[in-house]
Amino acid sequence: MTQPVLAVWTDFGGVLTPPISHTLAVFCERQGVAQEPLIDAILKVTASYGTDDVMLPIDTPLVTEQEWLAQIGELLRDDHGIDMHMTTLADAWFDGRELNKEWADRLRELRSEGLFVGLLSNMVPAWDAHWRRMLNPEGLFDDVVLSFEVGHRKPAREIFDLAVERSGIPAAQSLFVDDLAKNCDGAEAAGWRAIHFTDAQTAIKALNEQLGV
Repeated sequence: MTQPVLAVWTDFGGVLTPPISHTLAVFCERQGVAQEPLIDAILKVTASYGTDDVMLPIDTPLVTEQEWLAQIGELLRDDHGIDMHMTTLADAWFDGRELNKEWADRLRELRSEGLFVGLLSNMVPAWDAHWRRMLNPEGLFDDVVLSFEVGHRKPAREIFDLAVERSGIPAAQSLFVDDLAKNCDGAEAAGWRAIHFTDAQTAIKALNEQLGV
């Protein structure tokens, strides 16, 4: 017999916010920078750290956000003749970013019904205060597990095992919701259930099916 879900953990970016692609498009428009050269520079910096995971260098972190942006800026100038001087991405990235209220409201309902609700996110240290202003975790989450604080990141098993340890709820009764398939795969490899988030309505329907409601 399948054990009931007692803990629901959610990702932040792309789940509680609009898709990353949308946020990037808005950012580039405001900065007056075309997406293609910016993405090219970011991917080259990413590869220099021996990974294809764009956020890994700054949400573990291996490098500060300021240093990372300087490396991207240098490539934009050298490869594309574009000058983009930024010491922090946080203000521009989070300014006006919308909250996925439908998903947040469903999480609040679950918590009020007695389920454990947590946030499990790969997060950049410099962005911590910004997401908290966008979404106050008090009263919504029982716990918050962030990559830069715990030294592990999705999709590695260690961060899921740590979340289980902190919630006190077994992996078999824990469910994770993320917009990246590889992170859902990581959760399932750690013994969790997972829902690949594409939009709030679809995710809520899938979650309700898992909960039997």
